[in-house]
Amino acid sequence: MVRARSTPMQYGFVLDQRRCIGCHACTVACKSENEVPLGDFRTWVKYTEVGSFPAVRRHFAVLRCNQCTDAPCVTICPVIALTKRPDGIVDLDKDVCIGCKACMQACPYDALYLNEESGGAEKCHFCAHRIEQGLKPACEVVCPEVAIISGDLHDPTSPVSRLLAEVPGAVARRPEQGTGPNVFYLGAHAASLEPGTAREEDMYLWSDRRSPKPPLPAVDAEALQRPDARVALDVDHKLHWGWKVSAYLVTKGIAAGAALWAPFVAFMPSASPLGRSYMPELLAMVFLLLTNVLLVIDLKRPKLFLSILLRPNMRSWLVKGAWVLMAFGGITAAILLARVCGFDGLADGLRWTNLVGGSLAAAYTAFLFAQCEGRDLWQHTRVLLPHLLVQAACLGGAALLPFVPDQKLAMAVVVLALAHHALGLFERFGHHETHNAKMAAALLPVIPAWRGSKLSAFHVGMATTTFATLLSMLLLLGGVAHPAALALCAVFAAGGLFLYEQAYVRAGQLPPLS
Repeated sequence: MVRARSTPMQYGFVLDQRRCIGCHACTVACKSENEVPLGDFRTWVKYTEVGSFPAVRRHFAVLRCNQCTDAPCVTICPVIALTKRPDGIVDLDKDVCIGCKACMQACPYDALYLNEESGGAEKCHFCAHRIEQGLKPACEVVCPEVAIISGDLHDPTSPVSRLLAEVPGAVARRPEQGTGPNVFYLGAHAASLEPGTAREEDMYLWSDRRSPKPPLPAVDAEALQRPDARVALDVDHKLHWGWKVSAYLVTKGIAAGAALWAPFVAFMPSASPLGRSYMPELLAMVFLLLTNVLLVIDLKRPKLFLSILLRPNMRSWLVKGAWVLMAFGGITAAILLARVCGFDGLADGLRWTNLVGGSLAAAYTAFLFAQCEGRDLWQHTRVLLPHLLVQAACLGGAALLPFVPDQKLAMAVVVLALAHHALGLFERFGHHETHNAKMAAALLPVIPAWRGSKLSAFHVGMATTTFATLLSMLLLLGGVAHPAALALCAVFAAGGLFLYEQAYVRAGQLPPLS
């Protein structure tokens, strides 16, 4: 049950749900002790009702950070704001956090929240300031039923270790994520600990939900949710990555895709001198700049963005991605400089080298998303990685067509758009191993194209990209190679991909983690 030692100590909790009465004393004590803002929680009590009237029973589950042995939030944090202490507590330095919100995507337990006033992430730190003074966490002190027991899981004589040894059946939340959670439950109902299996309605016990989620399609709801269980009370968690992340995927794709086509433009006789010599790199630089702007303004503390370079966590793909984008931008700038200085041979040679830079720029997000342990849909890396390359080549080619009106290029762009469409459908209907990923895939077509719309961003987005690239090919085959018409097709193709990314990014965050 308890993971092998990786630290001299490992503080953890046993939450005895056999004794819990759902009084919320732990929540109140935590908020008071740690000055948790209104509407945010470091620990909270979830109510799940199981059964049919009149045989209905309410089950409680106290939820919080699991002080993971292999904490994914520590791995993904780009600036080492999150650390694993020698005593096993996962701590967070609020002053260092840049507000990138990646830790919230990495946590499979929804244990982190964003302090909107400070712009930094916060979480349960086991009341480390009390532990250092030989005191117990505030939640444990106030529990009237002694349902919260803390201690060193590596010490066989500690209260938690003795309780786990004496009472069989202790379970942890979402052990399949491989994080090594160090919070164990006694007597908790499975529907309380397995998020998404109980129905979530628009109304809680005492109020409307703050952020109701779109319902699952009926067929998927029947397959994924228990008909006899519903969540009566829980904490709603916000979706922290939105349109800026979706737009970043599009702009980065155009930049990388233009570079991927650059070496082959010389073999396209219909290319204009500007298109042949400069446009691939100019497009790459412009959209790379937009990509960087989107990444910085998405930070809640944008003034601290240089911390990614000044105190980098080299295990984080946010940091590795930053280095990839810098290298890609450097090679692209060198190609432009060589071309301006008249070194065309050097520029052409560097274009072949930049195939590596463009490919890495397009694909690194697959590895970043793989570190988001809380978003199982995004961890479909064997599909996402080639999908990102296909998207980049498709959009980069479409963006070049107004300057390189080549029929073969147009046909290749259409094939790539069809491949994007097929890979998108595979994300929806392909095999997904976890309940979380299956639920997210079922929600893909439910995301509206825009607020209040009944159109599906997923389906409309893919159809728009496919239609726009097909139209550009037909225009070229028909002898209508007007740059404005081809540019308009490229804009619609990018807009379609943006809608698809909106569905993909949002749907991945919708399945509950608590």
